[in-house]
Formats: sequence, C-alpha cells, structure tokens
Amino acid sequence: MKSNKQRRQEIKAHRLRRNAQKARALNARPVDRPVGAEPVTPALLRPTTSYGIPDFVQRGYYQDRPFRCKDCGVEEICTAAQQRWWYEEAQGDVWTVAVRCRACRQQERARKAEARRIHREGLAMKQVQRWPISHHHEQNDDLRPRL
Repeated sequence: MKSNKQRRQEIKAHRLRRNAQKARALNARPVDRPVGAEPVTPALLRPTTSYGIPDFVQRGYYQDRPFRCKDCGVEEICTAAQQRWWYEEAQGDVWTVAVRCRACRQQERARKAEARRIHREGLAMKQVQRWPISHHHEQNDDLRPRL
C-alpha cells in the first residue's frame, strides 16, 4: 500500500509527462504546410480560459481564411500574415475572426470616434448646466477666509 506522499509524487510525475506531451504536440509542425502559411508561436498568444484549442494552434500554422464583410458583403481573405499579427503581436483573442473588410473597419472606427466625441461634448454641456460658473464662484467666496 502506498502512502499519500508517494501517491502525490506519482500524480505530479504523470502531470509533468502529460504536459510535456501536449507541448510536443503543439510544437509539431507539419512538413506539408501550404504555400503562404505562417507558423504559430503558441507562447506569444494571449492567455485564454477556454478548454478548447483553436484550429490554427492544433494545425501549427495560420492559413489564409476567406470571409464575407458583414457590412458591405464583399468577399475578402484574411491572410496568414494578418492573422499572425492579430493573434501574436496585437494580442487579439484567439477565438475572434475577421468580419469586416479594411474600408468598413475604418468607417466603423470613424463612426465610433464621432459617437465618443458627441458623447463627451454632451457630458461637458451637462456638467456646465449642472454647475454654472457663477454658482461655483459663489461657493468659493463663502469658503474664503474673511479678513
């Protein structure tokens, strides 16, 4: 009969072997990689709490992925190099995929920036209406020490 300490050591050794096998599987790169494919560096990917592994990590490389823009409906291709930049350098979530073409992404960014600007202006006007300058000075005059 084994002691608890011996059992814990066996479990730890088993976990280490299993983690080493997973690491080898992730680092295995197929020799017949398609032209234009980019290798994946799993260590550079943003950590995720998901139990799944994205298909490009299992494959070991990024490959061009076609998609249809959700705004204008144009057929586009998200290249392997673009995917590598998004996931490894920009630290994008590994479960996201491209949904807009470049022109529509720029329009959406401009729309959001304008909405933020209008929102900030509205907040500033609301603040001025709430605390008029004359009222603000009167409060400060009351707090000022009298000589």
